[in-house]
Amino acid sequence: MAEEPHQDEELVPAEEPAETPGYKPPAKKTLEEIKQLDEEDESLKKYKEQLLKGAEGAVKDPSKGPEMKPIKITLMSEGRDDKTVDLTDLEALKKHSFVIKEGVEYKIKITFQVYNDIVCGLKYMQTTHKKGIAVDKQKIMMGSYGPKTEDQEYTTPTQDAPKGLLGRGSYVIKSKFQDDDKNEYAAWAWNFEIKKDWD
Repeated sequence: MAEEPHQDEELVPAEEPAETPGYKPPAKKTLEEIKQLDEEDESLKKYKEQLLKGAEGAVKDPSKGPEMKPIKITLMSEGRDDKTVDLTDLEALKKHSFVIKEGVEYKIKITFQVYNDIVCGLKYMQTTHKKGIAVDKQKIMMGSYGPKTEDQEYTTPTQDAPKGLLGRGSYVIKSKFQDDDKNEYAAWAWNFEIKKDWD
């Protein structure tokens, strides 16, 4: 389940425009049509081979379009064991709370599956609330992913946990996955606590 390179990834403030003014997504093409495009372009050909490697077994119903299924999220911070939470039961996730030491650097690894077709411009979006007030918004550009029978992974850029008296406390995060075509694949709420130490 090693990560593979995708289009440029970036941490974008959610208040920025969701899309470039005047931008229109390209017309939808089948996997077979995509394979046959620009066959003389060697670099593009290699990119498509990587993107579509293993796609045959993951195309369950082409008529349904792309499907993205989140499997789990893992909190990773240097010097600590990874903490993983199941995303296949989003209702149960509401009852779980991560504990993060104030001021530490951390990353979140997202494990997911893609079926049927390419998911173009997949984004992870979240709004962080404290005491009912939105204190942070983020939109993470994950890239484009072809259908595969195996799990795929994306790790977010490094983030800094809040710190100090005002930073400590309980937070509620509202998250969702969305692509360039505005397809929403999952939306859920989860919790974390910022404390002086991990325990």
